[in-house]
Amino acid sequence: MSGFGVIGTGVWGETHLKTYSTHPGAELVCICDLNESLVRERAQQYGASCWTTDYHELLARDDVDAVSVVTPDFLHREIAIAAMEAGKHVLLEKPMATTVEDCEAMVAAAEANDVTLMVDFHNRWNPAMWGIKQRIAAGEMGEPQMLTMRLNDTIYVPTGMLSWAGKSTVVWFLASHCLDLVRWLFDDEVTRVYSVSRSRVLAERGVDTPDFFHTICELSGGGVAHIENCWIMSTSMPTVFDFKVEMIGSEGTAFVDASSHRMLQTYTPQGASYPDVAVVTDIHGNYSGFGVQSIRHFADCSIEGRAPIISPLDGLENTRVLVAIHESAESGQPVEIQR
Repeated sequence: MSGFGVIGTGVWGETHLKTYSTHPGAELVCICDLNESLVRERAQQYGASCWTTDYHELLARDDVDAVSVVTPDFLHREIAIAAMEAGKHVLLEKPMATTVEDCEAMVAAAEANDVTLMVDFHNRWNPAMWGIKQRIAAGEMGEPQMLTMRLNDTIYVPTGMLSWAGKSTVVWFLASHCLDLVRWLFDDEVTRVYSVSRSRVLAERGVDTPDFFHTICELSGGGVAHIENCWIMSTSMPTVFDFKVEMIGSEGTAFVDASSHRMLQTYTPQGASYPDVAVVTDIHGNYSGFGVQSIRHFADCSIEGRAPIISPLDGLENTRVLVAIHESAESGQPVEIQR
């Protein structure tokens, strides 16, 4: 039995708590959050043997072998490095960090302390994305030529769900998923990006972050990906996110509707809904879904002493491109990826 800790127990942090508390080889030892009432409640709900508002106290425990860092994207480096220097394996929520320098420092810390460092790009466990990946690997799609990906959120996310949206962007929050899928599906690196953004709707609501980004990515092998990310969809949408993918290869074409597939539809006095049945589900008290599977994979690797399928360099390259997207949107010019 290995001991796990979670630093950051908010919306997505709870998914980590659900996963570790139900993993047969894991013990949820200690959890941390600056919100004392929340972390106390979470500890009781998920059976953590201790809770704290100071992550240093969590990291000082000998019975914690690995930790999830589920803090805002710009607060990863200090906590992750402290955890690795304490000999803990680390699972970081995406993106790895918001600067290349922070990522490089964390990669170096993982190597220096001989611990596992994984970024939670959970869409690699998304059944639809895995289906495309398998068909590419089998040669059914031919050579991937172009990819169109739309991953958007309703305006509730930056104005209601995230208290720190003004310190981040929809690129860090959503395009991080998209860029990982681009690299993974094409099995290639992005060499140049051109992005356009606008700041009108959210600025009028007092949230200092762009409304949307439209980004063109060119890959070294000649492939092209277009990524659309926004934070201003209407809250009347039946789902909080909109996720669509179109992959065109030299021999085949694939389409994915990962949000409004209508596998389950409900119409009640509270309104119409197409609730999630794939990301995280609870059936008879058992948690599943691809959002859980990636965390479970990290737990398995930590317990068994093997390397996860996502390396620290995947996180570094992801951030490298995300930084370039911001630079392009600000300058109005294409940006070459410097490696």
